[in-house]
Amino acid sequence: MGERYASGLSEKVICYLFEPIDEGAERSFHYMLDVNKAYVSMLISEGIVDLETGKEIMRSLKEIHNEGNEQFEIDHRLENLCFYIEQKLVDKVGREVAEQLHKGRNRNDLYATVTRMNSREGIKRLCALLLKLRGALLELADYHCHMVFTAYTHMQPAVPITLGHYFSAILHAMERDFTRLGRALQQTNLSPLGSDAMAGTAFPIKWKKTAELLGFAESMTNSLDGIASRDYMLEALSAMNILMNHINRLCHDLHIWSTDEYGIVTVGESATASSGRTLHKKNLVTLERIKAKSSHVLAALVSAIGCMSNIPYAHCQDLAGESTKLFWDSLHEVGTALELLLETIQTIDFKEKKMQSESSRNFSTVTELAGLLVREAGISFRQAHQIIGSMVNNMLQQNRTFHQLDSRFIEQSSIDVLGKGIFISQEKIENVLRSVKNVNAKMVQEETDFMEVKKQLEKLNHKIQQDKKWMLQFEETIGRFKKELESYM
Repeated sequence: MGERYASGLSEKVICYLFEPIDEGAERSFHYMLDVNKAYVSMLISEGIVDLETGKEIMRSLKEIHNEGNEQFEIDHRLENLCFYIEQKLVDKVGREVAEQLHKGRNRNDLYATVTRMNSREGIKRLCALLLKLRGALLELADYHCHMVFTAYTHMQPAVPITLGHYFSAILHAMERDFTRLGRALQQTNLSPLGSDAMAGTAFPIKWKKTAELLGFAESMTNSLDGIASRDYMLEALSAMNILMNHINRLCHDLHIWSTDEYGIVTVGESATASSGRTLHKKNLVTLERIKAKSSHVLAALVSAIGCMSNIPYAHCQDLAGESTKLFWDSLHEVGTALELLLETIQTIDFKEKKMQSESSRNFSTVTELAGLLVREAGISFRQAHQIIGSMVNNMLQQNRTFHQLDSRFIEQSSIDVLGKGIFISQEKIENVLRSVKNVNAKMVQEETDFMEVKKQLEKLNHKIQQDKKWMLQFEETIGRFKKELESYM
């Protein structure tokens, strides 16, 4: 490379631009060789390279593969991994034979293809981890389906629901997360190999053949788009950010529920750390680190969008060299967050008695008491709301507890609000105010009744099984190309 220039690269250019390429060499080494193998096999089948030459190149590529990138001495004057491997091939078979491999292709489409293969593997791993997490949360939801606790709005006690209902909500969000990641995976799984520098090639190459050998669903149809597009990364980063947002909110809830003030969750010692000073504490380090990692993934999305703005729709280093920089870290951070959350939720324990006592103490069941007034007295919900709100306010001012609530308070409050007394039997009041009965009274579809939640969990489980089948088919399709490539060796 660099034949056009009279002088070589400066040491600082090598130091700041090409030496950092070492970081991606391990990630891309085997994919680069796979692309080379697929390409030469296509060149042989189309008669662009004769069989003997093709086999010689293929044997040498296999040798380079077996030697591994660990033994690879990188000369940074060669700029990138593509040319490191090319030079290694030249050393083995000579320049005349080695250069037959590059008929009809360019490093632009080569790198675009390798980047998509790297991305595909990373997103696929996240999909598999998310499936595991959804399965673990489903088990948690099913096991704790009956446990009643107080749900909060505006960080204030609102109404009682079950843990099953809560985790069902999280599972619905993560089901959508999987769909988004799956779409990003499909958008990534397109082959740009054959785009050459940007305008295609006069050689009679077969895009579809190389796409099939590399496990891609299909080849791209526009050569310029093949080398200029990285929007599939933006789609993946967007999906990852939404997923991390859901994970962050789940971790926030578990974190505050574990505080002494809430005291309804404990996290096992295997997922916590001790304090160096306050010896009585268990610090929930996994939840803290998971929450923080979402900020790194957000930064990666902002960085990638910034790099892809105000650049030509063509190949350039803004796109190929910089826009992907934080993407790989993001795949790692999201994967780490999923692994840590999986480890953590397997250790958590919920304090059922504490949850029930709190939901029976904090007036969270009185909303349904307003519904009882509507049904029994034939008044509007707005009037019932005023009566119960006034009653609760009076009780709090008199330092009365929730357990002291009886028909007299309702009767007096209705006189104050409506000018007439409404009498409700104590038995009916107590039935409504019991948190378990309060929850089970809500039998409308998708609400909090135990059986309705069980139905939700069955549907969620069915979708998990469907997604597992989809992932298995995806894995099998990609796996086939390796066997086929080996047959050319």
